[in-house]
Amino acid sequence: MHKNNTSLKKQTFSEYLLSSNAAISVIVVLLGFLVGTLIVLLVGKNPGNMYKSFLQAVTGISQKRNGSWNWNIRYVGEWLNTSVPFILCGLCMAFAARAGLFNIGGEGQYIVGMTVAQVIALLGPQVSVFHWVLAIVCAIICGAVWGGIVGFLKAKFEVSEVVATIMLNYVALYLSRIVIMAIPGTNTYKTVDFPVTASIRVGWLSKITNGSMLNLGFFMALIAVFLYWFIMNKTNLGFGLRATGFNRNAAKSSGMPVVVSLVLAMAISGAFAGLAGGCVALGSFRYGRVISGMDNYGFTGIAVALVGNNTAVGNLLAGLLFGMLQTSQPIMQSKGLPKEITLIIQGLIVVFIALREGLKIYLRWQAKKTQERAISKTEKVALKINNTEGK
Repeated sequence: MHKNNTSLKKQTFSEYLLSSNAAISVIVVLLGFLVGTLIVLLVGKNPGNMYKSFLQAVTGISQKRNGSWNWNIRYVGEWLNTSVPFILCGLCMAFAARAGLFNIGGEGQYIVGMTVAQVIALLGPQVSVFHWVLAIVCAIICGAVWGGIVGFLKAKFEVSEVVATIMLNYVALYLSRIVIMAIPGTNTYKTVDFPVTASIRVGWLSKITNGSMLNLGFFMALIAVFLYWFIMNKTNLGFGLRATGFNRNAAKSSGMPVVVSLVLAMAISGAFAGLAGGCVALGSFRYGRVISGMDNYGFTGIAVALVGNNTAVGNLLAGLLFGMLQTSQPIMQSKGLPKEITLIIQGLIVVFIALREGLKIYLRWQAKKTQERAISKTEKVALKINNTEGK
């Protein structure tokens, strides 16, 4: 009887894993850290220092060489600030995915938002609050337009959004260089410093976090997470987008404006990435950058969305996870560990997420085998009872 109950519990747990993307995401993240730990051991380093680095990045708590413990909230501020573009670019990918689109152009939309924010910061009216608000709003609008172009091409002419976004990523990169270098005072690396009115850093946040770069961008990211959840779950627009993502032909047959839905999905998706670019430009730098390559936040956002299962809360947590990994890199170096370990962990998480379907297949097979064993056992018991009654 005890064995039967145990078998039932195992089967129930397998069914839970099959039905819960969140549980599988947690498992693959843990697997990523597990393999990362093994790699640290293989190179002859202490994995405990890796986890101390993660703890320090998230909580600010660190252990000195003499064994005493220290707390510096500045690390927490840096972690939250670093997580902002990961969260927003994750929302960018996730929003399009819920409508059945694969937006690999988050990087280009991010660059457009960053570029426009820098231009407004340098040339816009130097009025307190209004200046940075104008820059952020323009970054959002231009990111939306850049994404909306792809949505229009997809909806109207069936142009693959993957091809279109990849091409527009490079258009955005080189267009950004041309535009920023045309601003007076710019060299091949940077522009002149932004006016104080263009910065989204505020004194009270810097004071609370002991001089970290945490700024208003983090609160904008939280608002974006809420808006994502609200649009997707509480509005007719979100319902139409989800219906389009599930089955575009069925949605069209039901009278839903599929063309409009696709354009809006890519436009709103681009708006999130544009906001990310604006937040990085005005929050993490005091000058405009002439970028020679991509920051890769848009591409990493794809992994964030996959880990977060395209949900609002999931993207928030996944963005914080990736922000922690990046923030802990210099801390790990100070402890004698190669910072590339965090990149390996990121890559492993993505690989394991990609293998999620394989895990689901294995769990289905395991559940089927358990069910077959249970049926076989029941049949044997029934046969035994029949034989006993026959005697």
